[in-house]
Amino acid sequence: MTETLITDQSNPPAQAPILEVRDLSVTFPNPQGDVKAVRGVSYEVMPGEFLGIVGESGSGKSVSSMAVMGLLPSTARIGGSIKYRGRSLLDMDDHAMSELRGSEIAMVFQDPLSALTPVYSIGEQISEGLLLHDPTLSKDAAHSRAIELLRVVGIPGPERRVRAYPHEFSGGMRQRAMIAIAIANDPDLIIADEPTTALDVTIQAQILEVLQKAREITGAAIVLITHDLGVVAGNADRIAVMYAGRLVETGPVEQVFARPQMPYTTGLLRSVPNLATAGTQRLVPLEGKPPSLSNMVPGCPFAPRCPIALDKCREVEPELIAHGTPGVAAACHRADEIASGKLSAGTIFPRPEPVEKRVKNDEAERVLEITGLQKHFPLLKGAVFKRQIGTVRAVDGIDLEIREGQTLGLVGESGCGKSTSIGEVLEMVAPQKGKIVINGVDVSELSKRDRLAMRKDVQVVFQDPMAAIDPRLPVGEVIAEPLTVHKVPAKQRTDTVAEMLELVGLDANMADRYPHEFSGGQRQRIGIARALVTNPKLLVLDEPVSALDVSVQAGVINLLEDLRDSLGLSYLFVAHDLAVVRQIADHVAVMYLGRIVEFGASEDLYDNPQHPYTRALMSAIPVPDPVVERSRERVLLSGDLPSPTDEISGCNFRTRCPLFSLLPESEQDRCTHEDPQPRRAEANLVACHFAERIHELDHSD
Repeated sequence: MTETLITDQSNPPAQAPILEVRDLSVTFPNPQGDVKAVRGVSYEVMPGEFLGIVGESGSGKSVSSMAVMGLLPSTARIGGSIKYRGRSLLDMDDHAMSELRGSEIAMVFQDPLSALTPVYSIGEQISEGLLLHDPTLSKDAAHSRAIELLRVVGIPGPERRVRAYPHEFSGGMRQRAMIAIAIANDPDLIIADEPTTALDVTIQAQILEVLQKAREITGAAIVLITHDLGVVAGNADRIAVMYAGRLVETGPVEQVFARPQMPYTTGLLRSVPNLATAGTQRLVPLEGKPPSLSNMVPGCPFAPRCPIALDKCREVEPELIAHGTPGVAAACHRADEIASGKLSAGTIFPRPEPVEKRVKNDEAERVLEITGLQKHFPLLKGAVFKRQIGTVRAVDGIDLEIREGQTLGLVGESGCGKSTSIGEVLEMVAPQKGKIVINGVDVSELSKRDRLAMRKDVQVVFQDPMAAIDPRLPVGEVIAEPLTVHKVPAKQRTDTVAEMLELVGLDANMADRYPHEFSGGQRQRIGIARALVTNPKLLVLDEPVSALDVSVQAGVINLLEDLRDSLGLSYLFVAHDLAVVRQIADHVAVMYLGRIVEFGASEDLYDNPQHPYTRALMSAIPVPDPVVERSRERVLLSGDLPSPTDEISGCNFRTRCPLFSLLPESEQDRCTHEDPQPRRAEANLVACHFAERIHELDHSD
């Protein structure tokens, strides 16, 4: 089916589009039925424009962009038209496409470690593209240009780093190196495929700033493929929403976000935690999952998940056309009613109410108490005769507590010590230094039998639900496994498994199915059911929604909130997404290089952060609202998280601290030589000498 992108005819563009995609289709042959990954997609990109393409996993975003780059496998059947500056890309042979790729059209891939060649230095890989497209360039000139490009994308010490190999770079630095390769020949079009998905929010903010800077320097148009609506809100000019291989809504970002006309877009926007409103209202889950692209049924592909679907929706697939708003097009039979206001977002996807009114009790019993916890690892060198050459300070003396029925959010960048901390709790043995008390019992005093009994009270939900579940076992046996360990009779195990499946919103009859038969969100619910099967008092949640689509996250977060409130559970919730943490946490601890730098009640810490690191984390979280996102003040950190092996005197955050650079030299000296201890600043505990001057960041350039 052909789709036509509607543009505002009252204000026609002054120049021709740089990229025109018309009726693009991509089909992958399959014995069980051909997979129609892209179905009749049409869009255009103007010079210097920033287009954001969003949608759930499997919607066809990446496949459509790979078709533009000519990087699909030879087995793919491609139809339609792709024109770059009027030239047909589908008619070009591989040699002609190679001439174009890297010089005029460039791509930033999702996983830079896979995209970069491990046996060549970063400088050699940047120079390769320069020399390939400009034979007149000398190797010395290409090397100098590589250093300049690394400096442009914010790599510290580019003269030294240009000789480094990909494994010597952090994730954020590798992605910046990929962008340097992409902009090396001043391309006119850059396609960025999920360039920030695996990165911390602080590094994500830096990468997006680099992309915008590259756009300013080269004048390139950018096509950004992402599932993060906040990223699109803050950076894109136009948005294209994909579902089941088709475009289902397109238009200017401000208009689509303010008044989406396709129920799928509405559902995506209402399911995303918003840092500005998180914790004050429930999320709206987008139930169901996308259809199989190898067995499409008649009608609108979204109809089985759409709460306002009519009989017509199940019979005829709607065209992508305008419904009143200039420049906006939607593929929905009821878009006219939505555009006119007869159907509001709250009517289409009403916000669910909590299971019961929650009353927080700050005097409740402590379920977990951590005091002075330390975990250092020796850094050894030598194959036969090993010697210690340093120390990895993974956890460097932290204090935490969780009370009955409450949630503690533990946040920070990758490598700050979050996973090591929860590992120490779950291990339930005497720590290297400090004390861990669970349900009033010091774990260092537990016998082997007592430790096994206590494991009933402390369970864990892992980040990747598929990796955490044995694919060879039916889910009933997966859930019952902890009961088997604790020698619960078979009949009781069967009854408990059925009860747990119902509790997490699944049918008890699903116990005989295998993990691969479930969606990602359902598998995470199975992981939660397995954690609840022993009736624990404390759940350790290790990034429980980061591997899920935003549409699925809302349902899992709501489930966790309901289970906590109805069962009186306590959560240790580890995450890097501060919007998700604000939605569910009562208290938040911010971790940096093995230490807690700020701790407080969720509303106090989010409304008035006192540590520069917390302020930077907050400002880096994208908000899915173009008006809010483009008016926010950013506090960008310089560089990447230092290694926990580094010896940093004084405050270990000062090497990246934006407040440190604003202080006079006499006060900087205190940060350089004196390690700050946690103290009360406003309502929070803060490890910063100058927390009272945090508002100076609001007035800095």
